[in-house]
Amino acid sequence: MGKRGFRLGVSLYLGVIMLLVLVLVLVSVAFLTLAERKILGAMQLRVGPGTVGFFGILQPFADGLKLLLKETVLPRSSNGILFISAPILSFSLSLLPWSVITFNLFHSIADIGLGVLFILVVSSLNVYGIVLAGWSSNSKFAFIGAVRAAAQMISYELSVGLILIIIGVCAGSLNLSDIVLAQKHLFNIVTFFPLFLIFFISILAETNRTPFDLPEAEAELVAGYNVEYSSMIFALFFLAEYSNIIVMSAFAVILFIGGWLPVFGLSFIPGALWFGVKTSFVLFCFVWVRATFPRYRYDQLMYLGWKVFLPITTTFLIFVYAVFAVVL
Repeated sequence: MGKRGFRLGVSLYLGVIMLLVLVLVLVSVAFLTLAERKILGAMQLRVGPGTVGFFGILQPFADGLKLLLKETVLPRSSNGILFISAPILSFSLSLLPWSVITFNLFHSIADIGLGVLFILVVSSLNVYGIVLAGWSSNSKFAFIGAVRAAAQMISYELSVGLILIIIGVCAGSLNLSDIVLAQKHLFNIVTFFPLFLIFFISILAETNRTPFDLPEAEAELVAGYNVEYSSMIFALFFLAEYSNIIVMSAFAVILFIGGWLPVFGLSFIPGALWFGVKTSFVLFCFVWVRATFPRYRYDQLMYLGWKVFLPITTTFLIFVYAVFAVVL
């Protein structure tokens, strides 16, 4: 009974923690959409949401209620089981990386030794939900969008993987906490600023954000892989996309901007607050790029990934290994 009770207690504890993370992610996604629309409105000199609630603060909840009350339509020729499973898979995979994200030195659900590889693997699996959605919809437009997403992920995952190897070699670990602590004296964004730019552009492509939102290009694909979706199953794709944006921004902060470490010696400010401020800055850059740049052509996207980023990151990796070989 003792062991059984202990296991039950641990399971309940982890369940409560994951439920709390789920609620926080959903609230963060809701207010990120509001902040994005406000920032886009200000940058493009137009009116953002401001009618529902004070300063438009209830607009995300109104949008969620609208999607909840809409009728769920299943295309007659679609594969019903896979059609419904695809958004559930995407949303579930978008929550998994939060289990290893370290908000502070002692605040993470699972501080595993291979946290970097865990996030890389889970982010790679995200494309399966998109591919399933495109194939099960039995629509040419949806399927083309899904194939684009798969090719896009493969192209930019290579550069991201090489960058993670470089950061891991320099930190001497693939543990997220160790990578943050290795930046006590100098953040990686200073040492490896070109790699930070490549990583940021790559996560834009991996999360299908402007100017690399080719899988959802409404001009030629009428919304791409999710064109046949409606109601809450569409909302799950929407939640998954924005959850991935937040988690990849947090990942960029851990790798390059010192995670929870203070800036300008302001150590009296809690580490979790520093982490939130830095992540918010990266999220602002996501919105800034969306408001500024036009959409790339698909051949330009592939050219950038294979003929620009991959050679640069490979050269950086060889250089770092050469320096370590000479020094050590």
